[in-house]
Amino acid sequence: VITSCSSLPIKTDPPAYQATTGAPDTSNFELATLTPATPPQPSDVKHKLDVVLKSSLTPLIYREATWCERFGEKFENVLRVTFASWGAFCVRNPRPVILFSLVIIAMCSSGLAFLKITTNPVDLWSAPNSQARREKEYFDTNFGPFFRTEQLIIQAVNTTPEIFKPYFPGPDVPFGPPLTKHILHQILDLQNGIENITASYKNETVMLKDFCLAPLAPYNNNCTILSVLNYYQNSHSALDANITDGYYIFADFHTHFLYCVRAPASLNDTTLLHQPCLGTFGGPVFPWLVMGGYDSKFLNFVKNYDNPNLIISVSAERSIEDEINRESNSDVRTVVISYAVMFVYISIALGHIKSVDRFLVDSKISLGIAGILIVLSSVACSLGIFSYFGVPLTLIVIEVIPFLVLAVGVDNIFIIVQTFQRDERLQDETLDKQIGRILGEVAPSMFLSSFSETVAFFLGSLSTMPAVRTFSLFAAVAVFIDFLLQITCFVSLLGLDVKRQENNRCDVLCCIKGREEISSFHHSKSMLFQFFKNIYSPFLLKDWMRPIIDSYLIVYFNDLGKYLHAGPPVYFVVKEGHNYTTPEGQNMVCGGVGCDNNSLVQQVFKAAEISSYTRVGYAPSSWIDDYFDWIKPQSSCCRTYNTTGAFCNASVVNPSCVRCRPLTKEGKQRPEGEDFMKFLPMFLSDNPNPKCGKGGHAAYSSAVNFIPNSSEIGATYFMTYHTVLNTSADFIDALKKARIIANNITEAMVHKEKNAEVFPYSLFYVFYEQYLTIVDDTIFNLGISLGSIFIVSMVLLGFDVWSAVIVSFTIAMILVNMFGVMWLWGISLNAVSLVNLVMSCGISVEFCSHVTRAFAISTKATRVERAEEALSQMGSSVFSGITLTKFGGIVVLAFSKSQIFQIFYFRMYLAMVLLGATHGLIFLPVLLSYIGKTKLEFASDILLPQLSSPAHASSAGHLVFGSLLCIQGVGVHACLGVLHAHAWGKGTWGGHTHMQRG
Repeated sequence: VITSCSSLPIKTDPPAYQATTGAPDTSNFELATLTPATPPQPSDVKHKLDVVLKSSLTPLIYREATWCERFGEKFENVLRVTFASWGAFCVRNPRPVILFSLVIIAMCSSGLAFLKITTNPVDLWSAPNSQARREKEYFDTNFGPFFRTEQLIIQAVNTTPEIFKPYFPGPDVPFGPPLTKHILHQILDLQNGIENITASYKNETVMLKDFCLAPLAPYNNNCTILSVLNYYQNSHSALDANITDGYYIFADFHTHFLYCVRAPASLNDTTLLHQPCLGTFGGPVFPWLVMGGYDSKFLNFVKNYDNPNLIISVSAERSIEDEINRESNSDVRTVVISYAVMFVYISIALGHIKSVDRFLVDSKISLGIAGILIVLSSVACSLGIFSYFGVPLTLIVIEVIPFLVLAVGVDNIFIIVQTFQRDERLQDETLDKQIGRILGEVAPSMFLSSFSETVAFFLGSLSTMPAVRTFSLFAAVAVFIDFLLQITCFVSLLGLDVKRQENNRCDVLCCIKGREEISSFHHSKSMLFQFFKNIYSPFLLKDWMRPIIDSYLIVYFNDLGKYLHAGPPVYFVVKEGHNYTTPEGQNMVCGGVGCDNNSLVQQVFKAAEISSYTRVGYAPSSWIDDYFDWIKPQSSCCRTYNTTGAFCNASVVNPSCVRCRPLTKEGKQRPEGEDFMKFLPMFLSDNPNPKCGKGGHAAYSSAVNFIPNSSEIGATYFMTYHTVLNTSADFIDALKKARIIANNITEAMVHKEKNAEVFPYSLFYVFYEQYLTIVDDTIFNLGISLGSIFIVSMVLLGFDVWSAVIVSFTIAMILVNMFGVMWLWGISLNAVSLVNLVMSCGISVEFCSHVTRAFAISTKATRVERAEEALSQMGSSVFSGITLTKFGGIVVLAFSKSQIFQIFYFRMYLAMVLLGATHGLIFLPVLLSYIGKTKLEFASDILLPQLSSPAHASSAGHLVFGSLLCIQGVGVHACLGVLHAHAWGKGTWGGHTHMQRG
């Protein structure tokens, strides 16, 4: 006789076979006792089977088991038996298991000695093979690395504007506070102070002049300083110079300033002062500069500079990198408090305190701390393993992965401990077998979630974005190591802690015994479990309820948009291979008379005319057009010595210096062929002077790259400026528009030259290129994560495709809601938020997989009952584990001063936990109660002897634990699952059977 899960009374025929059913807690198991008078006959077995099949609330399908069902059930049984045996082994041998775990942790963590941390933003956010990264490397290779810029924006407070009234006829001109003479003198003092800053480099004391950009060196070693004061050659006396008759001022710093802003490259103004406008360095140029130690001294000097009349906004080349590090370090205390809150909660919540007197005995502070240390050890192991292989660590890994692994690890810890606390030890069952049986019950669910997350993260490492790839690799290994340590080391520690509790010894202080002796170790269900079981689950799944459920840089960037009129420089680079010596090749790039209407210079010039759309602010500086002006025989720039043919500078007075080209019709034409290449090096080495301001040394010495050991020209660039860019949207749009312009130029050139290629380059492109592909990267990473979760869930749920679909669908809903929260909270989609979304996908598995698996293996009759049991059994552990633990730690992050923590961690983490909890504990159970896989298709519902023939029925002498039964020998075709049974004697039916949940 078989007692079904519906607990219905069974009417037997003949009367000799009468079942007597006790009244156990049906939420755990049912006990059926049978005392037959004579051994059963095959016909009786068939008859009783028919009675049970017809009387069950949910009739079974009479069919052969499919291959997937047979394999799935066998796989489930293998996992259960394997984990049960392993758990019993760990409890019996705690010392070897713990010692072995510590050795493995020590070996893996030792790799931290080789730890490397990546703080370079380029390496952090730009893929090595991305377009912007390749173009940056091409630019650096051909023209040298981009120079380092230190910038000050100065406001004058406590100063009123003044009105300049020129002596000669003309309108009055207002001069703002920063342009008053006494303020300019104070700014010059600041500038001179910056030039005199000293720093230590390779055990030597250096100043700005030792490594600054000096474009006219060795003839002129002055540094490139772009400021108003360089109109006066950085001289107090030049600033004070004036022409006066004692009553009227005919010329002074006002007139010189007004002239220079109109002709900044002038070598001599037309006022009575006759001062040059070029700076002491020879003019504005942009070659390379690399030096880091000076930047920090510069920033410290400016931050500490005290002048009540000046407000200074500052930015250096290293500022963004410094601020990223400062943001990460400034909230160390907040992060520590956050983790401390979680640790304290875990240590206290794990205990099941029955009375105040037994607090020290029933608490599990030491076990909670051990569980937390296991989580941290798994993180250390992951970092150590990759450090062995030289994989650099990023700050985002340090900040995010502990949160992720703690979420997964805490959930598993609560599931193991609380399942043990709710379980009753069977008669004659030892502690190791009890914990082993519990591990066999919950470990497959833990394995499902952990392995799903591991596979999802490993596949996420296929991303080309370095930050996402690094996070995925470290997270995958950390999560899997955490699972392995929990089913080994933590299980052994749990066994030791239970023995301590059974011996009535205090927690932490194990040598002290409690006052109250206990004769029997009785388990009871916690108040939270009782709430979920008796109140929350029935309420949620009622028929009427279910349908309802369905920095300082900040100041700098603000001032940047308010006071500046030009943004960062942008270079349009023509790759090597273009022929500049022919008229056709010249016309494709130049901008003067006779050049193509769609030439490079012309297209950039036209783009600058609609700068609000194109983000290009000014016409480009064109080395080839200035070269044509420089070489004209009408000018005095290009001269050579008639005896040697060497270049003769325009400032040299020597009758042997002659024009490079004759004043003939042919000589006045553009140079071609050999002439073009012969005089170009002279142009690029010529310094500007009062007689010739077109010398190209200062402006273009690095703009033209000659191919080594060749007379051909390699890569060249044409420089202009973006408009002022304040927000991320501005920078992204500037990159897009620059690439569109470059593509248009390339398309125009390839009609005449097939291999022509032009690309734009600016320093910020490598940081903002991620935004151009962030949508595709997001779809790829989240899609591959969801796909891997579906496949792993399907396999580990016994090839239960429908349950895997429900898990994946629920996680997808969580992600969709995460996007909604990001929009409502103003969180942009970038590399940091993408990492959080990938992590959200992994954490969502914790909220969904445990409840879904508990529903799948439930032996209740209807979907609603199975959903209610799954929610009461697993929901309380998920709520008290991952939900409350993470919520307490996240709330502390709300007090963070860092915008990174406020926006990308507090807001997104809070959304993860709240959305995961509401979907996993509200939406998912209701969804399962409607469309979860029916009991008809599960092979774990009824307890049955394994009978394949009448002879086998009388000689088998045992029942099989957890096997799949396909009954054919008695004429009935049904696939059933045996969960647990004791042996019976040969020829008689005696003893009793247990039907275990799961």
